[in-house]
Amino acid sequence: MPRPKTKDELLQLAQTNFDKLYELVNSYSKEEQQKDFPKGTMNRNIRDVLAHLHHWHLMMLDWYKVGMKGEKPDIPAKGYTWKTVPDLNREIWKMYTSTDLADIKKKLKASYKKVYQLIDAHSNDELFEKKRYSWTGSTSLGAYLVSATSSHYDWAMKLIRKCKK
Repeated sequence: MPRPKTKDELLQLAQTNFDKLYELVNSYSKEEQQKDFPKGTMNRNIRDVLAHLHHWHLMMLDWYKVGMKGEKPDIPAKGYTWKTVPDLNREIWKMYTSTDLADIKKKLKASYKKVYQLIDAHSNDELFEKKRYSWTGSTSLGAYLVSATSSHYDWAMKLIRKCKK
């Protein structure tokens, strides 16, 4: 499916890709889910990938909370720019290295539910009208949410498949 351009498309693709991600993860045995990927990737295993997604959900929810109060959120995060996202991702990776996979799965499901509810609470225009909210700049709230959900889950599935060959 192409990049969502409506609320219904976004809700559908976010749910579909999230479900596919969990199906993929659960298609591996418990032991295989715990195994490290081959060297050369920052996210060393499935837990790291799911923790990454979870943390980006949390950041999206924070941007929204701050932005909707009329303030300017630190996007992508305080002290980081889009050019330094690899450094931010390394910090995210470090935050979750001692968290077990089962806990990360629960956290990811909970943060996904919050992001999904956020999408569902908005009209199509509120989501996809560009420049509607000052904090989203020249783009739309929906563009941020596509990146935080369906597109990000697609990235995660591709990485897991590549590393599990």
